[in-house]
Amino acid sequence: FCTPCLQECLKPKKPVCGVCRSTLSPGSRALDLEKQIETTETTCNGCNKKMYLSKMRSHAASCSKYQNYIMEGVKAVTKEPLHNTRNFPNRFTFPCPYCSEKNFDQEGLVEHCKALHSMDAKQVVCPICASMPWGDPNYRSANFMEHLQRRHRFSYDTFVVVKAFLCPLFQDYDADEDDIMAQVLMRSLRDK
Repeated sequence: FCTPCLQECLKPKKPVCGVCRSTLSPGSRALDLEKQIETTETTCNGCNKKMYLSKMRSHAASCSKYQNYIMEGVKAVTKEPLHNTRNFPNRFTFPCPYCSEKNFDQEGLVEHCKALHSMDAKQVVCPICASMPWGDPNYRSANFMEHLQRRHRFSYDTFVVVKAFLCPLFQDYDADEDDIMAQVLMRSLRDK
């Protein structure tokens, strides 16, 4: 939970559970969890000293080797060259193909076009499809409004995220779907 939401749940007048919103009994502590934290050993990643989890926070604050370990990790991440963003198409915001308005997300573009351009018969290029690897930036849809309703009722990014959660192979927009499906089938046979 973020701090403001958690604080809202723990207001003194009526503290409630952050998930189910049932009233919390005052003073109840997770003693089993506290005991587990006090009896579980861990090792400092900086100095390799062994200690209980309950002591790790105060140790990390004073261990210079641990501080160096963290800083090396930060440096390693920041030293990696950033991808040249000019080589990647913007698949998050789109201009309206009818007017000069910009920076719509997919759902926003659909709503905007439904509200302001539903009667416009002009043939236009779908900016969402044009941003995809398989999209043709020159193809003009004969009925753009129908295209929006049929093709863009849901966000492709959501679809990719769900598929990627099920199988990391789906994260690549440029991957061939037949190859991905073959790999998924092979993995499922191995996992049996």
